[in-house]
Amino acid sequence: MNQLCVSKCPDRFATYIDVQASYRYKPDQWNYFRQFCKPGFNNPRKSVAQVLRDEDCPSMIIPSRPFLKRCFPDFSTKNGVLTVANQTTFKDGRGKTRNVTDLREAANGINNVLDARSVGMKIFEDYAISWYWILIGLFIAMIVSLLFLVLLRFTAGVLFWIFIFGVIGIIGYGIWHCYWEYDHLKGIPGSDLTVYDIGFQTDFRVYLQLRQTWLAFMIMLCVIEVIIILMLIFLRNRIRIAIALLKEGSRAIGYIMSTLFYPIVTFILIAICISYWAVTAVFLATSGEPVYKVMANQTLCKYANLTCDPETFNRTNVTKLCPGAQCTFAFYGGESLYHKYIFIFQLANAFVFLWLVNFAIALGQCTLAGAFASYYWASRKPADIPLWPLFSSFGRAIRYHTGSLAFGALILAIVQLIRVILEYLDHKLKGTQNSFTRFLLCCLKCCFWCLEKFLKFINRNAYIMIAIYGKNFCTSAKEAFFLLMRNVVRVAVLDKVTDFLLFLGKILVAGGVGVLAFFFFTQRIPVFAQEAPTLNYYWVPLLTVIIGSYLVAHGFFSVYAMCVDTLFLCFCEDLERNDGSTAKPYFMSASLHRILGKKELSPKKAVG
Repeated sequence: MNQLCVSKCPDRFATYIDVQASYRYKPDQWNYFRQFCKPGFNNPRKSVAQVLRDEDCPSMIIPSRPFLKRCFPDFSTKNGVLTVANQTTFKDGRGKTRNVTDLREAANGINNVLDARSVGMKIFEDYAISWYWILIGLFIAMIVSLLFLVLLRFTAGVLFWIFIFGVIGIIGYGIWHCYWEYDHLKGIPGSDLTVYDIGFQTDFRVYLQLRQTWLAFMIMLCVIEVIIILMLIFLRNRIRIAIALLKEGSRAIGYIMSTLFYPIVTFILIAICISYWAVTAVFLATSGEPVYKVMANQTLCKYANLTCDPETFNRTNVTKLCPGAQCTFAFYGGESLYHKYIFIFQLANAFVFLWLVNFAIALGQCTLAGAFASYYWASRKPADIPLWPLFSSFGRAIRYHTGSLAFGALILAIVQLIRVILEYLDHKLKGTQNSFTRFLLCCLKCCFWCLEKFLKFINRNAYIMIAIYGKNFCTSAKEAFFLLMRNVVRVAVLDKVTDFLLFLGKILVAGGVGVLAFFFFTQRIPVFAQEAPTLNYYWVPLLTVIIGSYLVAHGFFSVYAMCVDTLFLCFCEDLERNDGSTAKPYFMSASLHRILGKKELSPKKAVG
């Protein structure tokens, strides 16, 4: 069907049959009706069948109202009766009288749209009323995140050991419960059957009636319990080192507070990259002249899919030879060599976008690593820490390490572009029935996903070594990789301990601020009942505060994670380069000195 742009939606009922019959003595009706026909059409003597076939005019018009730049029938209810312009009946395009209830389905669809619009307006009103309190909630999340990081130097060990002993206790209770179920089923008929005897059952509760099931659960939990206890026994020193490094990271952030706000710079740079990519993509997509093509039945019209000019189309023979043919917009472009390779240009634009985003992230990681490395290698803390460590590190990264950071970002961008192409191919080949092709694409996507994760890990540590020594990317990546491999156990322990504490911190910040916001917005705190705004949906600002608090905590804790990683590499380098003598003193903190002890301070035993 044709879609026409009109200056005003129709405000009356009318059919082409009625207008055609009265156009001689009521020309005003025809002049009103033909504004909803094709531009230039002024032939009321044309038969209804031909008009409908050529889609010159609509068969009927209905009183409508504008909504989202569309004309929708003016539905309303009067005393519980559905009406259109206060009428319950109307004539259709064939002159047959119909009831407005025949349009009930369309009315229901429009009501859903109107309801969605109403909900959207109420949500917007809630944001307009509560934006001030949302900002206060995010500010509270920022303060709580900051306090959590600063207090980690005192609470890191306590939080970790509480969690570990809690896990041991829960598993111990599970072992006791499995033994109780195993002993309780003794003597019950059928409980001594094996899983093999009853075979496969869709109802899992059947297996819970067997003693063998609970015996297997108890053995598995005992094995897990023993493994955890043995790991704690043999890795206790490394766990203590990890906790000490976490405390040291908290202390470093306390001395260099400006690092907590550097993610704002990264966010601005990434926002600029996204804007550049979006503007360039739109310009590429809309470059050239609009191309129009003939839309008609391909089997009956030889002009189908040929280019056309909408201004002269109605004066050509195409409309006569191909009844119902239309000259419609197809795409922006042309037939030149440039337009044929638009897709390649879009891929190049996406590649540049990925490269710039990865460079912005690399710049932030190298800047933070340089700031925290200056803290670790200071002989007397905080006296020997540079005056402006973050700004000095940022200047060094821009002046001396731009090439290395760009090279690392380039490698990662190439892998990410390959993943984008694989996703595109997977989307295009989704309808194919070739199992081998789907399997191959799935394997390639998995392999390149793993490769991307590995490269991110290598790049992150390479940027730390670049910030410490100032060497090129390849040398720094190689030295960082082998340094980590020589301390692989410490890497694993530190990674798990850090991940646990940071995840716990995010949950505590988002959950705590969320609970406070819940009691505030639902007016359940008598003190703030008068201050709380009256909202349509209290969950709108509540979810915004919870998600925003989590993102704020993530921004702060990402800086802390970078701090811990930097201090860990500095710690490993310190152990390998120095021996604690007067000539080569250690730069590590006194707590790490005490944990390592004299035996592990020799260069040969410093790694492992």
